[in-house]
Amino acid sequence: MNPSLYYDGSCPLCSKEISVLKRLSNDGINFVDIHQINDEGLPSKDNLLKRLHLRKTNGEWLVGLDANVYAWSLTHYGILFKILRIWPIRSLADSIYNRWADQRFKKRYQCNECSV
Repeated sequence: MNPSLYYDGSCPLCSKEISVLKRLSNDGINFVDIHQINDEGLPSKDNLLKRLHLRKTNGEWLVGLDANVYAWSLTHYGILFKILRIWPIRSLADSIYNRWADQRFKKRYQCNECSV
């Protein structure tokens, strides 16, 4: 059983990153488009869309940059991403990711004038 990465398949930037991850992960990750699921055992669709989510094989959930770094750690580029989890870089990286994720969600899903 592989970890499952839940991503926004309607987001062009997200889809580009997932495309690269699919190629580099050698089938080591299950990729799940949030818009294609109907599972009541998962976090809400809004929560899944607000931050990247990854469910590890032991059932543990990773959210945000932790999910991203873990997914990339399953590729040969993983070591480059692990630096994002070292103090003091971790705090700054999380702040930047969270700000970006909040703006992305607001623009795509909360702004009536901006949404697709």
